Amino acid sequence: MRGLAGHLARSGVTVAASALVVGAFALAPAAAKFAPAASRPGRVSTHPAAGTPALAPSGSTEQVRQLVQCGTTMFAVGRFTKISQNGTTYTRDNVFSFSAVAPYRITSWTPSTNGEVNSIAVAQGCTHAYIGGSFTQVDGQPATNIAEINTHSNTMVSQWPHSANNMVNTLLLVPKGRLLVGGDFTTINGSGAARFYASLNAATGQNDGYLKLHLRGHYVYPGVHFNTTDIYNQQLSPDGRQVLAEGVFTSVQGQPRQQIFMLNLDATQGNVSGWYSSEFNQYCNDGHPLYVKTAAWSPDGSTVYVADTGKIPWNWNKKYPLTSMCDVAAAFPATQTGGLTRRWANYTGCYTLLSVAAGSGAVYIGGHERYADDANGCKFAGPGAVKAPGLGGLAPRTGALMLNSSHTAGLYSRARGLGADDMLLTGAGLWIASDNFAGSNTCDGVGGHSGICFLPY
Repeated sequence: MRGLAGHLARSGVTVAASALVVGAFALAPAAAKFAPAASRPGRVSTHPAAGTPALAPSGSTEQVRQLVQCGTTMFAVGRFTKISQNGTTYTRDNVFSFSAVAPYRITSWTPSTNGEVNSIAVAQGCTHAYIGGSFTQVDGQPATNIAEINTHSNTMVSQWPHSANNMVNTLLLVPKGRLLVGGDFTTINGSGAARFYASLNAATGQNDGYLKLHLRGHYVYPGVHFNTTDIYNQQLSPDGRQVLAEGVFTSVQGQPRQQIFMLNLDATQGNVSGWYSSEFNQYCNDGHPLYVKTAAWSPDGSTVYVADTGKIPWNWNKKYPLTSMCDVAAAFPATQTGGLTRRWANYTGCYTLLSVAAGSGAVYIGGHERYADDANGCKFAGPGAVKAPGLGGLAPRTGALMLNSSHTAGLYSRARGLGADDMLLTGAGLWIASDNFAGSNTCDGVGGHSGICFLPY
């Protein structure tokens, strides 16, 4: 993750309702970053639970990048130095854990890194975690951008190889004991055979040869900011048979793809599927050529939801309503064919979305947006726009914004800050990872939720 200077979010959502056994690994609920969605009817409360941990005031902008749950423990990673809870401040360097149930006590687990942690995956009965990011040390020991650590101590597993030659953006545990790793790297744990997207044997850390995607290309158009091939984010389907991957590329296994592709987890090799839409070939005219930075599956796996940044279309004619894939939440069928078109779209009026979470009762979107239903404005509220700062709930079938009782604003809200960088929907509710930019710390207008907010069912 590169802050506002580069990729802004990895987010994604959804968790397993029951344990998934994969070979020798038991993945507890939400052990993988993007496990299948909790299919609970209804929508979460607008009001945050009290007592959850928060980023402590530090004088600098800090951020929780990702939240995952394993058993009754939450794991949080990002860029931070201190965490506060109920008046007590704890030193925590970019990684910590706490109870997933009230009173949400922070644990004594204190691993540390000397740089930002972008992603975490937890497996093996919740006893081990894999972390990836931009760092050179774990608990004072050399480790470059990837490592395995014991969740009951601060011990890095030294036998597990721990070296990627560039940033790791995303980690995902999938069936058959595979750890899918995406990032900017060209070599990882001694192998250069899978540039940017590798499948590692979770037990040994070695490239198992499962991914041979031959990712190539980057985005080129007048005025585009510098960008290079990479994988930024990924999400596992509810049935564990497909993965969505977002990043910078123009070709995957020789097939034309931009922004996002669907990977079939076939028996002997992961293969790009036929799922695709030419709408992802559009360009957006802002500083981030990668604008599809996150996606989510519907609980039944039939729909793919994306939440985008990008501001405005490249070479925009300044006409309304907006029609591009820039700064929009959209739904696509998950059918494995090309030529797909969106089922619906909801525009933010040129404000960034960074995360999306899909339940049976609502699709939750987060970022540093100000509005929803704003296809007729760009950095202002056009006709029909509704205030929905930082968080919104959309109807899964239509994309319509859920409104408050007076129909004057969206049902949900939070302090905008840099934006809600990750959302995790569990059977208990919606966890939101964010930041403390400009002192932002409110969720539904309630203070004390800098970096973490939990909206229960």
